[in-house]
Amino acid sequence: MREMKDSGIEWIGQIPNSWTVRRGKTLFVNTKYIPGKLSSNYDRLSLTLKGVLPRKKDDSDGLQPKDFDTYQLLRKNELVFKLIDLQNVSTSRVGLAHATGLVSPAYIVLHANEEILPAFAEKFYLMMWYREIFNSLGDNGVRSSLNVSDLLNIPVCYPKMEEQIFLTNYLDTKCSEIDATAEDIQKEIDLLEEYKKSVITEAVTKGLNPDAEMKDSGIEYIGITPIHWNKYRLKYILLERNIRTTTGEEMLLSVSQYKGVVPSKDINNRTMQANSLIGYKIVKKDDLVFNKLNPGLARFGNSEFDGITSPDFSVYIVDDKKCTAKFLQHLLKTYKYVAKIKGDCTGVGDGFARLYSEQLYRFVVSLPPIEELHSIVAYIDSKSSEIDALIADKKRQLDILADYKKSLIYEYVTGKKEVPVNE
Repeated sequence: MREMKDSGIEWIGQIPNSWTVRRGKTLFVNTKYIPGKLSSNYDRLSLTLKGVLPRKKDDSDGLQPKDFDTYQLLRKNELVFKLIDLQNVSTSRVGLAHATGLVSPAYIVLHANEEILPAFAEKFYLMMWYREIFNSLGDNGVRSSLNVSDLLNIPVCYPKMEEQIFLTNYLDTKCSEIDATAEDIQKEIDLLEEYKKSVITEAVTKGLNPDAEMKDSGIEYIGITPIHWNKYRLKYILLERNIRTTTGEEMLLSVSQYKGVVPSKDINNRTMQANSLIGYKIVKKDDLVFNKLNPGLARFGNSEFDGITSPDFSVYIVDDKKCTAKFLQHLLKTYKYVAKIKGDCTGVGDGFARLYSEQLYRFVVSLPPIEELHSIVAYIDSKSSEIDALIADKKRQLDILADYKKSLIYEYVTGKKEVPVNE
């Protein structure tokens, strides 16, 4: 057992006697080289939750620059930090470059001197990110941040170079094993998600009787359907509810792509005043709610609540003698209907695509008799619950692995544990 000493750093505690504690400004130099017109000579890099990764310059995800002449150069073995908007604890904060490329000018780039191994420093700062130290050190503004001086003023503890190399190699090996296990579990989750989709699609388009006689519907996005099912245009199933709240005091609802109609976080956090919600659309239990903005995401939901929702959403009363909102929620999210929705939506000047009621009303659906329809919905609920329970268990495993990885890094980069000699 090594002799330990107080590091003098509250969030680190004790470290081995042989370790050193110094401010980052004695170990790193902040570099900010803007290639300007030479930016075309370099690839683009992105700081992600999985580290610094290549990113295409024409990637349209998120805000994009007109050109990259204002971007800064990140060199191989340099550290890059994103220390803005620190209240967002789920975004990436630090990474080590394994190649040279361009990154946002808003990031902080540090070049290590010969006393500290960049890969060890990355683990140390990752530990800080995992333990939300950056967040606690930031200012109290709405978009809390740390600047270069703040970052370089943070103390860093580290052993001699030989031990840094040994320790970093050990952590790389262990973290790779954890990541590989987590990747396998994530693949299992993805398979379960796909299985759930296939169960739902099969049930709402073919029914539960595998021996039922089938027929060609004559409509491409419906395909083969049980012979006893009937086709309807949605205008005979749906009636738009376009009543507006006069108080804004009802529960605010939103439509999630995956969870359907859910209470809005905004109203739960009391960040919206009731008078700002006056004019929002009334929703009643068992209504079908549709976010018609970017409809290709198929954000349909059966509401289990009375409340109000955005004027950008459509709210429909469903003829319960023919169908239910929950059945339509499942049917309109199947891939053929999603493709139909994408193809029929209307682009507008603000850059958003929309699907209006008159367009949706023209869609045709094939429906079973109402008693059979209720049985299908009950079957989907039961199977979905089983699959969701399996997915939840897999996600708990991922959480355990993530916590283990965080703990492992913390214990070794602060010297609480020694690398086993036989490893």
